[in-house]
Amino acid sequence: MIGRLRGVLISKQPPWLLVEVGGVGYELEAPMSTIYDLPGTGKEVVLLTHYAVKEDSVALYGFLHEAERTLFRNLQKVSGIGAKIALAVLSGVSTQDFARLVQTGDVVALTKIPGIGKKTAERMVIELRDRVDGLATALPGSGARGNGVALDPAGEATVALQQLGYKPAEVARLVQKVASDGDTAESIIRKALRAALGS
Repeated sequence: MIGRLRGVLISKQPPWLLVEVGGVGYELEAPMSTIYDLPGTGKEVVLLTHYAVKEDSVALYGFLHEAERTLFRNLQKVSGIGAKIALAVLSGVSTQDFARLVQTGDVVALTKIPGIGKKTAERMVIELRDRVDGLATALPGSGARGNGVALDPAGEATVALQQLGYKPAEVARLVQKVASDGDTAESIIRKALRAALGS
């Protein structure tokens, strides 16, 4: 099992990352919470990983913090939640905020995350309440420090938001609403996710 990678960040096209380790390029999927805090391409990164093997595919997921990886794994123990929804949760809300929503039983807020319906949100509250203890303080607040290198940040943000489960029409509305000149793709995604959860 691959548990950790140290290498050079070759590219980041949310939610995909390419990291070169000893001449081998590893493709990983990562939540926006990790992508926000990555350095620019060409820099060294250290990622904690989750290696998933299914009948028809193999996937590698990357995280900057143990709290993110722990939550990603715990989320998939809830019936009806797979890797895609777990990534959407981590992209849409911080680990601290997610822990708070679960502990307070805020089903309405949880259903604003793509792929989470009322029944799934209720199961999350019941099944994860004991598992999120400590997550509320385990991860320092993250800032949008990513260096966007895309030629069209709005376009990159649009693709990433659609891959997270938002519908194209909703993505177009959110990006148009929050995008400003000079924004990186990461900052547009962050603002759009906040707008979606606050709407």
